Amino acid sequence: MNDHNLPAPAPQYVRYEERPVHGPDGKPVEGLHNVWIILDNQRELNSYTTETVKEVILGFRRASNDRAAVCVVFTGAGTRAFCSGGNTREYAEVYAGRPQEYRQYMRLFNDMVTGILTCDKPVICRVNGLRVGGGQEIGMACDFSVAQDLARFGQAGPKHGSAPDGGSTDFLPLFVGIEHAIASCTLCEPWSAHKAQRLGLITEIAPALKVDGRFVPNPLVVTDRWLDEQGRMIYGEPREGADLAAGQVTFKRGEVDLSLLDAAVDRLSTRLLLTFPDCTIKTIESLRKHKLEHWDRNRETNRAWLALNMMTEAKAGFTAFQSGTKQREIDFIELRRRLARGETWDDATFAAIAPRGERA
Repeated sequence: MNDHNLPAPAPQYVRYEERPVHGPDGKPVEGLHNVWIILDNQRELNSYTTETVKEVILGFRRASNDRAAVCVVFTGAGTRAFCSGGNTREYAEVYAGRPQEYRQYMRLFNDMVTGILTCDKPVICRVNGLRVGGGQEIGMACDFSVAQDLARFGQAGPKHGSAPDGGSTDFLPLFVGIEHAIASCTLCEPWSAHKAQRLGLITEIAPALKVDGRFVPNPLVVTDRWLDEQGRMIYGEPREGADLAAGQVTFKRGEVDLSLLDAAVDRLSTRLLLTFPDCTIKTIESLRKHKLEHWDRNRETNRAWLALNMMTEAKAGFTAFQSGTKQREIDFIELRRRLARGETWDDATFAAIAPRGERA
């Protein structure tokens, strides 16, 4: 048989592994496996650089062509983050103020998202921690999401100089409805895994905090009731006051153990194993069309806008995030005042809105 893979150098930022797929008896199935594509940049919360994006593209292409692969598990290394999005260090140092360069980068990013959406295998996002920004976008491009219950989900664009036009404005309304999507994409307030599941964003959650040898639900969010005294839906919302203080004590006593997350991913892959492969992928492809309809309609114009934005708000936001210490956001009020007065984006404006302690 012919080899349909593209030649690729040895990966540096993404681990590509073949791991067992288990039958109903719990034993590895001979001759078959799952492919794990693992973002491996724990120091920067598994954010993706340009080289990382290239490796993810090639990894999904390779997995698609793997005749023995049952499904792809897309995840991050460690327990802190699946992916925090684009690498802000690279954005600030390489792309800020260089729209043509960022336009080329966004071609690669778009190809990564498209590669996930057109993978010839079912794709499971194993959410081993934080999934925000571009990490949320590549996560939503997957077919399933299984998360540890300490994970958080959200966007960061309007707080740091961008718009979540790498997939969130296309995909998120399909998962949670337009109003929840607008709130997430503009306010940039993270959701707990419990809230994400309640709103329909993810398939399953698994406890990850082990205290005194026993798994406990995330103690920092409400997981034991649905409504408060006023009848508000608070399942998955952050705890407050004394409840939060007690939860923090419990959290500090525990350790993160992702064995139940891995078991949940294994169970899902076993269920996929026990289906007709062509019927399954055709069903998934038909359902992916709802994402692709929006993605294909918008990705090129979004790429152009995101590139041009590197001259103004993105340049200010990513530079502030990377150079700031305690404060990593610009002075939004001062920016709005200056724009209201008709001032232009120039060096004086960038200096005036920089985080305190970083201003010239």
